[in-house]
Amino acid sequence: MAEPTDEEVVQTAAEAAEGVIFKHYKQSEVKDFDVTVTFEDGVLDVDVYLNAPGDDVDPDAVVDEAAKTAQEAVDELFEAA
Repeated sequence: MAEPTDEEVVQTAAEAAEGVIFKHYKQSEVKDFDVTVTFEDGVLDVDVYLNAPGDDVDPDAVVDEAAKTAQEAVDELFEAA
């Protein structure tokens, strides 16, 4: 299998991060979120912003988990290549 394209890397990371957010919150609970992913010269940068209630789940912990999961998903993508 060929190396993943930059577009595949970005898509994989973004989907993984969003999956974590919506694993912890119902979509109706999330006031705003943004997942920005760049992949240039072999460097992955994932930035996650989340505006959601912190009653049951710590939004900062979800952001950290989302970014980490995005990185792990990209690592797995390259391992499969």
